[in-house]
Amino acid sequence: MFRTTAFRRPLAPLAAAAALTAALLGASTAAAPPAHAAACSGTTGVTVVVDFTALGGTIQTGCALGDPSSGLAALTGAGFSYAFHPRFPGFVCQINVLPNPCNGAPASAYWSYWHASHGGAWSYSSLGAGSYDPAPGEVEGWAFGAGSQPGITAP
Repeated sequence: MFRTTAFRRPLAPLAAAAALTAALLGASTAAAPPAHAAACSGTTGVTVVVDFTALGGTIQTGCALGDPSSGLAALTGAGFSYAFHPRFPGFVCQINVLPNPCNGAPASAYWSYWHASHGGAWSYSSLGAGSYDPAPGEVEGWAFGAGSQPGITAP
């Protein structure tokens, strides 16, 4: 008589290890470049620049096609994820899961939010990303640090 349970038991730890590996790989690729890796052309959408250099990463650019209703919609439309600070709803604490943990950053560091026209100078936003409505053709910028602008000219 052939027992199938003898073969199932050794596979359970292997399946658990495979699931853990997949979860870890998913977490490690969370800061990968967004799916839309280029600036928008003309007024086809809102270009989003995210400067991860203070966190050991690179500057990434994406395009949120159409007319996003807010800076947060442009951020996600360009392929980036975000999370609010747990104690300060509305305050962006992480972009693409960085910094991790969100409240582990120095008190002087935060995600600053900027606007520009293509090729123009950055202007610090006077509104939060949930309240600002970027127009197609504009460029949105995010930089982590002590309020410095993104490290490239608005594409």
